[in-house]
Formats: sequence, C-alpha cells, structure tokens
Amino acid sequence: MKQLKENIRSSFSRVPLLGWLFGALIAVWLEHLAGDPLAAALGLPKIPVLFGCVIMLKKPVLIPAAVIYVLLIYALPVAAVARLSASFANRLAARMLNLPIFFSVAIHLGLLYAVLHMWSEMSAYRVITLKLTLIAVMLTLSLNIINGYMGEFSCSHPGFMALGAYAASAFTVALFVEDKLFGQALLPSALGPFMFPLALIAGGMVAALGALAIAIPSFRTRGDYLAIISLAFMFIVKSMIENLEVVGGPRGLSSQPDWANLPTVFGWTVACVWIINNFVRSTLGKALNAVRDEETAANAMTVDTRRTKIIAFLFAAFWAGVAGGLFAHVLRYVNPATFGIQKLAEVLAMVYFGGLNSVYGSIVGAVSLSLLGEALRPLEILKWLIIPLLLILVMIFRPTGLVAFKEFNVKNLVKPRQRRKE
Repeated sequence: MKQLKENIRSSFSRVPLLGWLFGALIAVWLEHLAGDPLAAALGLPKIPVLFGCVIMLKKPVLIPAAVIYVLLIYALPVAAVARLSASFANRLAARMLNLPIFFSVAIHLGLLYAVLHMWSEMSAYRVITLKLTLIAVMLTLSLNIINGYMGEFSCSHPGFMALGAYAASAFTVALFVEDKLFGQALLPSALGPFMFPLALIAGGMVAALGALAIAIPSFRTRGDYLAIISLAFMFIVKSMIENLEVVGGPRGLSSQPDWANLPTVFGWTVACVWIINNFVRSTLGKALNAVRDEETAANAMTVDTRRTKIIAFLFAAFWAGVAGGLFAHVLRYVNPATFGIQKLAEVLAMVYFGGLNSVYGSIVGAVSLSLLGEALRPLEILKWLIIPLLLILVMIFRPTGLVAFKEFNVKNLVKPRQRRKE
C-alpha cells in the first residue's frame, strides 16, 4: 500500500499546472455534455451545484449518488487527463519559458477563466458564488497587507468596503440610472460599462481617503489600541451611512446596473493579486516586514515608518473599496447592515485561516472558507459551530495559518515539472 501511494504521488508530481488546467477543462466540458443525463440516471434531482456537498447535506440518502457523480464528472477525468497530458504539458510549458513570462501567464489565466466560466454557467447559483469568492480573495489580500505584512491588527476593513460600495454605487446610479433617489440619469446608459472601472477606482479612492483616519493614529498606537480605533471607525462609517438619506439610509441603496459580470470580477481579481504580490515583494513590502518585526529598529535603520504605514493603510483600503464596489454591483443592492461585525469576522477568519504574510495563504483562506460556508449552508445554525471549530483547530495546530510566510512566485507556477530523482 505504501509503495502504491508513493508510485501515485511520483506519477502525478510530474504534472504541471498546465496539465491540471487541461484536466479541469475536460471535466467541465464533460459536465456540459453528460451532466444532466448522468444526474437523472443516478436519481439526483438536478446537477450538483457545489460538487455534491449541498445535496449530500440536504438529503443524506443521496450521498452515494452525489459521490459517484463527482467521481465520474470531476475526479477521474481530471486525474486521467492530467496524467496522460503530463508529457505534452511539460513540453509546452518548457517552450513557453523561452517566451516572455507574460505570454505563459496569459495562457494559464485564459485556461483558468475558461474552466471557471464553463463551470459557473451551469447555474445562476454557481455564478454568484464564484463572483463572491473572487471578491473575498481581494478583501483577504488587502487585509493581509495590514494584519500580516505590517503586523498590526485592523478591524476597519468592513468600513473601507462600505465606503467603496456606496461611492461606486452612487457614481453609477446617479450618472447612468433613472432612480427615485438620484432622479434622471445624467449620461447615456450605453457609456456606463466603459465608465464602470472609473466608478470602482472612485470607490477605492474614497476608501483610501477614509483610511487616513486609521493611518494617522497608527503612528502612536499599536496592538489592542489600534484594533479598538479601527473597530470604532467601522461603526462610525456604518452609523454615518445609516443616517444619510441621500444614499437610502438604513433601507440601503439599490438599482445598481448589472455591469459586474464574471469577466469583470475575474479581471479585477487578477489585477489585485498581481499588484499586491508585486507590492509586498518590493522594497516597500520589505519595509512593512521590518515595521512588523521591530518598529524602533526599522526606524533606526532609516526606514520611514510613518510613510510606510500610511502607504500600507491607503493601499489596502483602496483594494477593499474596489472589492466593495464590485460587491455592490454583483448583488445590485447594498445595505449598511452588511458591513458589520459578521463581515469583519468573515474576513479576519479568511486571513488567519489561510496564513499571514502570504499571498498564497490569502487565496487559500478566501476560497476555502467561502466555498465551505456555501457547502454547509443546509446545516443552518450548525454551520456556525463547525466553521469556528475548524478555525480553533487551525489556530491550535497552525497558529500562523495553513500557508503562512510563503512567497507567490508566478514562475514556479507555470514552469514544467521534472521527474523526481530516486
């Protein structure tokens, strides 16, 4: 048995990322072709929306059928295609290494988007789940800049997200939508999709401006004191929006145009990952680590700690604001109650579950907890017992998270895999 496991591990260790993407593409294509007939043959009411987890928890009697469906549609095709295409994928990856890295990354991202697009278009539920998961990745990455790379404990991210959501919504609704709050549209709606990136950037800028209220006190406070200040900022923003009737007050703001489609959310998420990864690997990112490890020593070593803190807070808040703008336009409704303690707990859990000081960790934490939360939705109140218990176990056995302090190197992802030496 041990030898069999070692042979399987050795066999699949040669499969590059390109091979796994080929396998996933074939699997989702197979689901398009045979998903409905197979689900009917197995006695399932419909195609499982989330790899069978929701159906299994709703109707335990269907667990064998859901497991067989996932094995036949996903697990076996992905494994078979990945293994059979390993040699071809390695040769292709090796050839792409001779080209500019941008070309190889574009190919991988194109395949990834094709997989996500084909998988999500099977149902509206998959689309909304995928969009919200990508937005969670952006939020987790931006919070990790402050709580991970800079070593502070900030609770202000729901406030930044709210500022971005309302600013972007006010921009699009006031300019391009006939609404009872803002009146007649000021510009033709046909221009809206082209102006939507400006709305998101405006939301990010408003959030960054609000971040000054946290960045400046951070010069003299750290730890618990900064956490209290940032928590107060979140409640101030929430209360301010609730009392602003111009944006709907406690009733919320609706009528956002449907411009946050999957390509848009995916593109902004890729840009966020790329820019934040470059930021934390830059000289300024190393300065953040120096501030985290020992601020006094960093200051003595000519690191401008005040400038570093301000830039980190503004940069993180900008991306939280962009994520908030996308969030508002995905749901096409935004309410101040959304940006409270529960949202803060979700984002903090994703950061610390995935891993501090790691772009990999932020992606793992956001994706895993977002999908786990959806998969456990049929359990209702028990869901909020299982997830915290899982977090407690992670904090006991992996205090810094699952994938902490690991650099995100694109070249390592796209390079070919060589056979392991015996």
